Amino acid sequence: MTFTVKDLVCGTWEACATPAGVTLENPATGEVIGPALGSSPSRVEEALAAAGALGAWELPAGDRADVLDRIAAAVAAAAPEITAMESRATGVPIRQTAPLGMILAGAFALAASQLRLGILTSSAVREDGREVLVERLPWGPAACLVPWNAPAPMAAHKVANALAAGCPAILKPSEYAPFGTERLAGVIDAVLREAGAPPALFQLLHGGAGTGAAIVSDPRVRAVSFTGGLGGGRAVAAACAYDIKPVQLELGGNNALIVLPDADEHVAARAAADLLTTLNGQWCRALGRLIVPAGRESALVDAILGRVSEMVTGDPSDEATDYGPLIHSGHRAAVVKARDDLGGTVREAALTGPGNTLAPSLVVGADPARTTDEIFGPVAAVHGYTTVDEAVALANGTRYGLEGYVLGTDEEAALAVARRVRAGEVKVNGSSIMSLHLFTPRPAWGISGYSEEGTAETLLFFTNPRVVGVENGFALHSRS
Repeated sequence: MTFTVKDLVCGTWEACATPAGVTLENPATGEVIGPALGSSPSRVEEALAAAGALGAWELPAGDRADVLDRIAAAVAAAAPEITAMESRATGVPIRQTAPLGMILAGAFALAASQLRLGILTSSAVREDGREVLVERLPWGPAACLVPWNAPAPMAAHKVANALAAGCPAILKPSEYAPFGTERLAGVIDAVLREAGAPPALFQLLHGGAGTGAAIVSDPRVRAVSFTGGLGGGRAVAAACAYDIKPVQLELGGNNALIVLPDADEHVAARAAADLLTTLNGQWCRALGRLIVPAGRESALVDAILGRVSEMVTGDPSDEATDYGPLIHSGHRAAVVKARDDLGGTVREAALTGPGNTLAPSLVVGADPARTTDEIFGPVAAVHGYTTVDEAVALANGTRYGLEGYVLGTDEEAALAVARRVRAGEVKVNGSSIMSLHLFTPRPAWGISGYSEEGTAETLLFFTNPRVVGVENGFALHSRS
């Protein structure tokens, strides 16, 4: 089977031919579809030079908002096609990628709305009545790097906010799943061309870690937003440190679900099953540690795996499919090894499927010291506790701190426990993939990341304030 990917550099689309270092597979069959391809070094340099020469999008915020709204409308029309491509590339069932499609257009519409609300300007009044103006200005060219598990929605969020800030954006998707993001890029490019935007304002590059390193480490790139693994995040952070450029990192989690003694078993089973299988277990806010009252481990594991075993497996593009294959056989093997390295007893769901499907599993009786790392697959460790203090300690017993979950019938008691969990967001009695509120931040603690994400936070990340005003004052040591 042959396929092509194209990059976009300074207004020109070109087929990529440089090997990106990995082989792509059809997750649903395991069939090899060919080597991943990336942009050539000369195309990467051309993109960086063009973005650096442009510097910023010199268009008033209100006019930028108009363009972003036009992108939102065009992306909404293309969303079904994009989400279908995402499902084929990642193995995530279309029933999950389709709802995430709302993020594609929504990201641009939200960015436009914030511009119109004046998020980039504010003022303060001095004691003498003079106004001091605060303007949030674009850092300059920005790199937006997205992973393979939900690439197009994350690309839309990052690019929409970079453009809203006035930053020329260079987008690079994962080499494992470039197709939906490339289609999104085509829609963005078409609208920007029609609006008369500079061709260097938005560019798309393909490739692996080498391409990412070339983009991130280039001094012409002045801000970097990266979502991906811990190793990649550390490399990005180190590169940004050298040039003292702001970096936004979201690096995953080993997220705990605390089941309190009064929690309903049916509710607990539903929440844990959802967290174990959403995006086929390949998402940063998935279940990592299931923390349950001692003595109830077996009953809860039975209930969770029983629920999972009722899920429908099959072709991810089939609307009937609940749970799909992992993206690549290599990733599947890595998840299995990480699961088996935990020790303890592996309890697998009675579930089989095509291609790279891996039955979700819970590992009972493992030493908590061996369950501290993210697996990024449909695997979670089960730990029993005797006191709430012990449960909280188990939840916090990892260097990650992205998401937490607490289940309990007494909502106030559950909230009190949630406030003790060291994570950026902690949900009580819920397991949705969406945030608690559209306008609250999505922060990360520990090695889960750095710098807040969010509807407003990501837009502000791509800006730096400038404060201007009349002081009419002089240093005390000066002579008049």
